[in-house]
Amino acid sequence: MTKRAVVLLSGGMDSATVLAIAQSEGYECHCLTLDYGQRHRAELAAAGQVARALGAADHRITHLDLAAFGGSALTDSSINVPVAPSRGIPVTYVPARNTIFLSLALAWAEVLGARDIWLGANAVDYSGYPDCRPEYMRAFEALANLATKAAVEGSRIVLHTPIINLSKVDIIRCGAALGVDFASTVSCYQATEDGLACGRCDSCRLRQRGFAASGIPDPTRYAAKA
Repeated sequence: MTKRAVVLLSGGMDSATVLAIAQSEGYECHCLTLDYGQRHRAELAAAGQVARALGAADHRITHLDLAAFGGSALTDSSINVPVAPSRGIPVTYVPARNTIFLSLALAWAEVLGARDIWLGANAVDYSGYPDCRPEYMRAFEALANLATKAAVEGSRIVLHTPIINLSKVDIIRCGAALGVDFASTVSCYQATEDGLACGRCDSCRLRQRGFAASGIPDPTRYAAKA
């Protein structure tokens, strides 16, 4: 029988690598991208490119408006994206984002008859987001198995987070080995409409350091020299 899975695909390097891993394990991947009012909207087009290149069975973009609430530099244009390291949880944290995204993925999984959800959360080279921690992932998986018709009837939901304990170097090497074209991914928190990266934000710095340490050339297109 076909193993169906829902893969949350942002258009960044982490989720692209997770899609490649799921594909390599024989899953029929249905990719879900969220247009949630993020300022780095170039990642939406990047997600489509990644889904096509890696042979996803389906790719859907769902619209919701987290910008209506604001509270994050990624959804509120009045809050500047930081270009210097910060302590604690940074202003790029989007309140409840992974909870909302995973809930939508869970809903689609039930409709598809899929029992597997894949997410590119990372708790090693990450920015301090509380909803990227392993304990959160375990808690959401437990919730999914309490709250769904499929699970109650005996089909357990599994949340896969294969890169959660990997360094950015390991993620890059894994993705490259599985054929991910990182040039088509967008990681920058304030990328231009054409997907050019700023080279200064926290996400850009993590990506730059990862490529530098991996020995793999950085294919990122920058708006200006970092």
